[in-house]
Amino acid sequence: MIRFFKHKLDELRWFTVFKNVFTGLIPAGKDTNDAWIRDNVYAAIAIWGVDLAYRKLPDDDADKSRSYQLEKLVVKLMRGILQCYMMQSSKVEAFKHTQDKKDSLHAKFDARTCQPVVGDAEWGHLQIDAVSLFLLTLAQMTESGIRIIWSTEEVSFVQNLVFYIELAYRIPDYGIWERGDKTNHGLPELNTSSVGMAKAALKAMSDLDMFGANNSALASIHVLPDEWQQCSTVLENMLPRESNSKEIDSSLLGIISFPAFAVDDENLVNHTRNTILEKLLGSYGCKRFLRDGFRTALEDANRLYYEPWELRRFQGIECEWPMFFCYLAIDAIFNKENEFAAKYLDQIEQIVIRNINMGRKTSVTSCKKLSYSGSPSPSHSEAFPLMPESFTVSGKRIDAELAKPHSQQRDAVGRVPHIWGQSLYILANLLNDGIILPGEIDPLGRRMVTQPKPDLSVQVVILAENEQIKKHLSEFNLNVQTFSEAFSESEIRIYPAKVLSHLYKQLGFCKKLNLTGRVNKEIGILASSRFYRVANHTIAFTPQFIDHHAFYLSLDVDFILDSFRSSVQYLRRAWNDFGRPVLIIPVYEWFFRPVEGNKLPSLVSTIKKLRSGYINGTRTMLGTLKGFQETSCVTKLSFLNSDGLFNYCSLLLHFVKCHIHQLSHLAS
Repeated sequence: MIRFFKHKLDELRWFTVFKNVFTGLIPAGKDTNDAWIRDNVYAAIAIWGVDLAYRKLPDDDADKSRSYQLEKLVVKLMRGILQCYMMQSSKVEAFKHTQDKKDSLHAKFDARTCQPVVGDAEWGHLQIDAVSLFLLTLAQMTESGIRIIWSTEEVSFVQNLVFYIELAYRIPDYGIWERGDKTNHGLPELNTSSVGMAKAALKAMSDLDMFGANNSALASIHVLPDEWQQCSTVLENMLPRESNSKEIDSSLLGIISFPAFAVDDENLVNHTRNTILEKLLGSYGCKRFLRDGFRTALEDANRLYYEPWELRRFQGIECEWPMFFCYLAIDAIFNKENEFAAKYLDQIEQIVIRNINMGRKTSVTSCKKLSYSGSPSPSHSEAFPLMPESFTVSGKRIDAELAKPHSQQRDAVGRVPHIWGQSLYILANLLNDGIILPGEIDPLGRRMVTQPKPDLSVQVVILAENEQIKKHLSEFNLNVQTFSEAFSESEIRIYPAKVLSHLYKQLGFCKKLNLTGRVNKEIGILASSRFYRVANHTIAFTPQFIDHHAFYLSLDVDFILDSFRSSVQYLRRAWNDFGRPVLIIPVYEWFFRPVEGNKLPSLVSTIKKLRSGYINGTRTMLGTLKGFQETSCVTKLSFLNSDGLFNYCSLLLHFVKCHIHQLSHLAS
């Protein structure tokens, strides 16, 4: 058995010979130096899987040496991608402010130099899913114990890559197929696969120490939870659709299952998978999407773009991509559906191309389907299987294929081997043979996102602006604390959410790379519903909807109460962190102005509902900051220096209030 495993692992290591010895990057083929980010990340995952397998073999010097080499190869490959990105740090900085496609990171680089190979406007570079896939894989490997990030400057850059993808839910891009809308007119659109991969990456990177067990305070990555939650909301509302022009797309298999596991709703996962199987599954793999003309016999190779009317010509003859069999097999293994995994892997074995001489270039334009019956011949068993990129219906077989779908033999077109598909093939075989386990390539536990979560209670703290307001509320049997009393008891300082957004501006700052840190944005309810630790101090923030300096409608008590009820319900649905959320609701004197006197009953009735334990169908707990300190979520702001922090916060408050006062004065 051990000999069998070693023989299999030796075969799976084949494509390491194609890597560039200086950068570690793997070009798309022997005839080019172009290295795609997505291909290289999947190659790194496959090599990582082989490394994990070697670690399980008996301890002898040869196996230890191979395992060591493979791990360092993974590190070199991932660092090669990191180097490509870091050489475009100016684009990362610009994109944070503009979200313009001309400022996007490139999708492919020269494998020899890590330099761009095409201009900014000569390719659909804006592919948020590729950057997100790199970050997700970086997080998984770091969690497993592989050290890829070596310096604080690299940590700052990774933090800025997080900023790069955190608005994926509202940024149209060219998508996983690099061409934008279905007609290939170069129009970016909002793609579900990009949003889903970004959500998975943001969740994976949150609070991750990039130095691993060394526990450096300056190596943690911070992600505001409202950003990935907005990605989640858009994702779940778009599925099973891929984009405005694509009704369904096989790339979503990587979103609902490995590697992203981005969808929490199991019913939605099953619905998306079933839709793909129903509409896109074929005998040689899955179509990318409906009416995909890429590499079909009817495609005009002299034109990059299609006319909308001619898309109908491609219906029923779209190319089929065998790598999606690998996605389906891996998905079945993660779901412990071994029969389905064996079925898809058997289909792959019927269409892979056997090549004994690995050093010789394989012709891919005329490769025919290989069919085997019974036991494979010795030559076939010794030959290494190569994954073609795609299969097409030749022109002379189109009529027969349209008359009877999936009846015609297809020809392999594209690259052989296809790095992306070959990597998934390697990984699927390792998992299917039990050489590695699903948990080993998913140490963060992303695969468990669909498991049911316990019912959540939202903690609410009511604070009075002064003693007069406290006394006024006590007349209605509402016992609350003032701000000063809450601080005296708990030593927790309270600030508006606007202050938190300014504090996060210091995150990711790196002078050497000319990175300014996080762009000042609004702070969502998930970020303000937790405590923060800075050195030995604890601080908390009131919700954004309370801040009347930021939005004048917050002077309307009914608006505040409606926002509060919506926030409680939203927290119950969206909260996904340790501990319980805590909402701090200040009651100001202007709540009780004579002109607003009719608003008092609605305020009191809302607080009484909170005391009853339910509001808007959500369980609530009314208490104090001190009482909730042990049960709430606490986030460490390790990137902040505590010296002078509170003076800085006071200056921020003064600036914000003065600025609003000046605007009000000018308006009057």
